[in-house]
Amino acid sequence: MTTNRCAVLGSPVAHSLSPTLHAAGYAACELTGWEYTRHEVDEGGLPPFVAGLDDSWRGLSLTMPLKGVAVELAGSLSDLAREAGAVNTLVRTATGWAGHNTDVAGIVTALRDAGADRPGRATVIGSGATARSTLLALRELGAEQVVVAARRPDRGRALAESVTGVSASVVDLATWPTTPADVVVSTLPGGDAGLAAAEPLAEHDGGLSGTVLLDVVYADWPTPLARAAAEQGAQVVSGLEMLVHQAAEQFRLFTGHPPPVAAMYAAGRAALGHTPDA
Repeated sequence: MTTNRCAVLGSPVAHSLSPTLHAAGYAACELTGWEYTRHEVDEGGLPPFVAGLDDSWRGLSLTMPLKGVAVELAGSLSDLAREAGAVNTLVRTATGWAGHNTDVAGIVTALRDAGADRPGRATVIGSGATARSTLLALRELGAEQVVVAARRPDRGRALAESVTGVSASVVDLATWPTTPADVVVSTLPGGDAGLAAAEPLAEHDGGLSGTVLLDVVYADWPTPLARAAAEQGAQVVSGLEMLVHQAAEQFRLFTGHPPPVAAMYAAGRAALGHTPDA
């Protein structure tokens, strides 16, 4: 039987849930000729790794720090990947590797599932690559007013000015809760960076009732930000939602089959030890 191979690459990559999600998808669709693995690959190692793949390889999922270098590696880019300046998906085609960005789709679907379609006001916490994808997602959702909350206002302004079709202002990270928003997306990683988004809520007693807050972190859930926001009345969305939906779009690109989202989500939730209402 011919094996169709896919994998997630990154550094570090041992924590990645992608093999769990894609394997659940293969099982649900009875795709017995597919396998999905993980490989520790840094920026310098990506070009030789890809060059050494044989024709059995169908697709690659890319996590940090590979999303930028993959832009130069791809033989072609989707419009969204080009605008995002980040490729998290490489798909083998008849003419080479095509670069895609499924992070934007993951954010859009996670917010829509939470009822946050066409938010009037939105806040993006952070100013890195995921924040850029979030701005593109908010543009697709038709957000009318966007605020970027950044520890370094210069980076926040550069980000806001780099995405066409979005009118965004910039505030200091420590003041983000004072800006009313229908949607808040924290793009900060866990650890101390994530705490920097949670701490301002201790000084904010205005409440977040009616606000949907997506925290892109999915491990060690709920995060300090998720707990603090829920206490203030926010509808909190785990980063697992974004992760599953971006992986589902990768599954479609790799296999050509409709993704079994429910099966992939259940597998991710079980792997993290999340209960359905966690």
